[in-house]
Amino acid sequence: MPTNFTVVPVNDGPPGLPGAPGRDGGSPPGAAVPETLDSVFREEEDSGNTPGTPPGRTQLTNQVKDLYKTRPFLPDQETGGYYDGKNMALFEEEIDSHPMVSSLLNKLANYTNLTQGVREHEEAEYEDGAPRGPQMGTFIGVYLPCMQNILGVILFLRLTWIVGTAGVLGTFAIVFMCCACTMLTAISMSAIATNGVVPAGGAYYMISRSLGPEVGGAVGLCFYLGTTFAGSLYILGTIEILLTYIVPSSGVFVAARPEDEAWATSNNLRVYGSACLALMALVVFVGVKYVNKLALVFLACVALSLMAIYAGVIRTVIEPPDFPICLLGNRSMKNDKFDKCAKTELVNNETQTTLLWALFCNGSHLNATCDEYFTLNNVTEMPGIPGLLSGVIKDNLWGSYGPAGVFVERRGSVSEEVQENLVMDKPYVLNDISTFFTLLVGIYFPSVTGIMAGSNRSGDLRDAQRSIPVGTILAIATTSLIYQGGASVGKNLVIGTLAWPSPWVIVIGSFFSCCGAGLQSLTGAPRLLQAIARDGIIPALQVFGHGKANGEPTWALLMTVGICEIGILIASLDAVAPILSMFFLMCYLFVNLACAVQTLLRTPAWRPRFKFYHWTLSFLGMSLCLSLMFISSWYYALVAMVIAGCMYKYIEYRGAVKEWGDGIRGLSLNAARYALIRLEEAPPHTKNWRPQLLVLCKLDSDLEVKHPRLLSLTTQMKAGKGLTIVSSVLEGTYMGRGAEAKTGEQRLKAAMQEEKTKGFSHVVVTSSLRDGFSLLVQAAGLGGMKHNTVLLAWPAGWRGAPDYCWKNFIETVRETTSAHQALLVAKNIDRFPGNQQRLEGTVDVWWIVHDGGLLMLLPFLLKQHKVWKQCRMRIFTVAQMNDNSIQMKKDLQMFLYQLRLDAQVEVVEMHESDISAFTYEKTLVMEQRSQMLKQMQLSRNERQREAQLIHDLNTASHCSSSQRAAPEQVQMTWTKEKLITERNRHREGVGVKDLFSMRPNRSNVRRMHTAVKLNAAVLTKSQNAELVLLNMPGPPRNAEGDQNYMEFLEVLMEGLERVLLIRGGGREVITIYS
Repeated sequence: MPTNFTVVPVNDGPPGLPGAPGRDGGSPPGAAVPETLDSVFREEEDSGNTPGTPPGRTQLTNQVKDLYKTRPFLPDQETGGYYDGKNMALFEEEIDSHPMVSSLLNKLANYTNLTQGVREHEEAEYEDGAPRGPQMGTFIGVYLPCMQNILGVILFLRLTWIVGTAGVLGTFAIVFMCCACTMLTAISMSAIATNGVVPAGGAYYMISRSLGPEVGGAVGLCFYLGTTFAGSLYILGTIEILLTYIVPSSGVFVAARPEDEAWATSNNLRVYGSACLALMALVVFVGVKYVNKLALVFLACVALSLMAIYAGVIRTVIEPPDFPICLLGNRSMKNDKFDKCAKTELVNNETQTTLLWALFCNGSHLNATCDEYFTLNNVTEMPGIPGLLSGVIKDNLWGSYGPAGVFVERRGSVSEEVQENLVMDKPYVLNDISTFFTLLVGIYFPSVTGIMAGSNRSGDLRDAQRSIPVGTILAIATTSLIYQGGASVGKNLVIGTLAWPSPWVIVIGSFFSCCGAGLQSLTGAPRLLQAIARDGIIPALQVFGHGKANGEPTWALLMTVGICEIGILIASLDAVAPILSMFFLMCYLFVNLACAVQTLLRTPAWRPRFKFYHWTLSFLGMSLCLSLMFISSWYYALVAMVIAGCMYKYIEYRGAVKEWGDGIRGLSLNAARYALIRLEEAPPHTKNWRPQLLVLCKLDSDLEVKHPRLLSLTTQMKAGKGLTIVSSVLEGTYMGRGAEAKTGEQRLKAAMQEEKTKGFSHVVVTSSLRDGFSLLVQAAGLGGMKHNTVLLAWPAGWRGAPDYCWKNFIETVRETTSAHQALLVAKNIDRFPGNQQRLEGTVDVWWIVHDGGLLMLLPFLLKQHKVWKQCRMRIFTVAQMNDNSIQMKKDLQMFLYQLRLDAQVEVVEMHESDISAFTYEKTLVMEQRSQMLKQMQLSRNERQREAQLIHDLNTASHCSSSQRAAPEQVQMTWTKEKLITERNRHREGVGVKDLFSMRPNRSNVRRMHTAVKLNAAVLTKSQNAELVLLNMPGPPRNAEGDQNYMEFLEVLMEGLERVLLIRGGGREVITIYS
């Protein structure tokens, strides 16, 4: 549905002015008159003319009114330009980030999809220097290049041989499969090409922007190699026509024996092909405009050749051409070494032998000894082109395949067979190569690979979205009809004999056709390589993005010539054809895949103007391309896939990061959404449990990660894969520190990349650190991909830090417990090993209580990393007085065996003993310190209350002396009597208490006793361990014991270098079942 735009002028003048409503073309009488600046100013002046306005100001206002009435637009010298752009003053603050519609449309109108330097410097500028846009239309820019590339060397040199070998039905099948493949690909390509502007790069641009830089770069290089080898194919075809039909005697190498003919032909192809390649490269180097000018000449020759062929076909109905074929028995023979197809001839009533006799006999006399097969069989002559009415099509419906070196025989003819060795000096026609159906498919397919010739010129097209689909599909339809008609012409070796009026029309036409196609390949391939290099996705190809001053890809042309020379050195048309077939088929496969993916994803940006497509057609084309790859040559197909796979991995690891909004990313988003929904259907089973980490990092004042070793530990634990979220909290408001939050995320990502931590980074801004930690523990993650484990560093130096530091830590412990999440606390995190270190000691696990098995699972995960791989795992458990330590060890060993964990087991006996004086004193010091801190905190509160009282008293005194303030506005927070009562109450409780006469709490003494004894046992067994894993005791239920809890943990870990406190989430994370 077309969209209509209406431009509405904004009226700035008062009524009565030209162009204003109500006069000379304005609104009719009685119509609504829009608001004007005059009425606005008048309202402002009337509202401002209050009784309190000074007389001078009223006089000035009246002068301004008189001035505006005589001159409705305020002059710039009097306003200072203050009212410039008043029409859109409401949006003036957003103009920089949100341009006006007029500016946007102007940019779109002046947009050119040409990359810098694609067109010639001479053609890119007018005489006045103004740049000119692309001028090629559908016929010149797409249809003719596609026709010229499709109707090339295979049509003239191999199509009749394919018909003679595969038969009419087999050839129809080959042509149909190949044409169907290209037609389906053209439909998919048309949909992609009409889904937006297609700059230079053609198929590579479409694939890379649809499937991502990795796939696009890999397939783009395959397409480049295919286009380059196509140049080799066309050059080899040009030289073959030149040396076989135009000047057959100009070969540099001449075979002395029949066995050496293949060697001489190959060397001649290499020499003349290299010279032709150098000449064509020089033409392309001079300028692409000369190639475009020659294109019409070359295509005219092709058109004349095709008309000559069809004229000859029609002529065979009236008068078949004289093209006899000589047969000996049923074996066909080459007639280049004899002039008469007969053993003897009658000359002056005397029987004489012919040149054919001399080829099979050891003399020219009649009683000479001759070849046995020659003696037993007669020589016959038959028309090579019997005509359409002769029934030749019915006789040649089925194919005739055979190995290399066998005789080409006429089916249906009777001959006397003899046992003989193959002799190369006999004039038999032999199979040059082994023929089979799949080989013919690979040889024929290059004849339909010109469909990308138009899309490769996308940078030169006036309207690529319209020209590419129309021109490409018309070219495929035209050439398909030509090939289907040509496949039924007849079974002969030289198609030129069929042409009318002269065979030279075909020879000259095929020669120029191959020349033109070769020039087109050498023109398109360097630009394709230049487009890939300029995208920057492959660092090794950066040099090929540069060229001459006018943008011609000089370095890319040199690279193309070098690769093309490799194809010429192969010196075999039949060997080069399957190579480029693989590369083109892979490119076509991914074009279909790109269209199918975009269609199925239904992304909002997928709005192609070409509507005649469907995802089923794309999948059918993709399947057909894949089938043709393996039908043509399964080993070439594997090689092409390996090359594309290697390039994909190279771009993935070494290439530049590009975000093109490709379909693979959309596919990933859909897959992620589907997986997240499935994950929420049921909680994960114990066998699927893995630590999904929420890492709470701290950023310093420069927004750098304070403890990067925390990320190293995360990487080392991620042998279990799973989710990793690295988060931090900034204190403040998001409006004030939003930019710092984004910077912090970037710093976190950089630190994660340096430590090889794969996951997500997130920085939140909250009013307090406490709220931020609570928010992350509750809301981090999405759906089924939420964290189940929190990792943070032990607050070192907490005794000298403000209270909120260790209180935030304890509250985080409480919240993870309430959320049923596991907690990992690393002490001395800066001493933990980096990813480059290798440890060989022991990892000791002190299993005190069972809280889900995470204590035993983590060492196994750590040992999967190369840092801990050489470490041995030891598990210690504690036996009480009533426990059987021997039986406990046996049971624990059996449990570890069933868990498939390799670890050394040891039971440590901790007998009941009296509480030592050291423990009692340590508990007393802890409680005294806690009491002192409480009193200090109380004193601070009292000072704050006294200051508030003084402020309130002063405020009340000031307000009572003011007449304008009401008495009820004075509100006192404290009174003097209330303050004295409050102070006495606190001092009676604990203020006067003698700290040195305190007795420690019995429960605290027992807890301290446990911590001291357990610490002594750990130091005895694990002081030299590389890592110690301990059960983390739970926090106290009320906040009064928080500081004592921190002391207990400090005593428990005292003297150990690396400690990881572990607290389970309340569920089993390890199982003995499979």
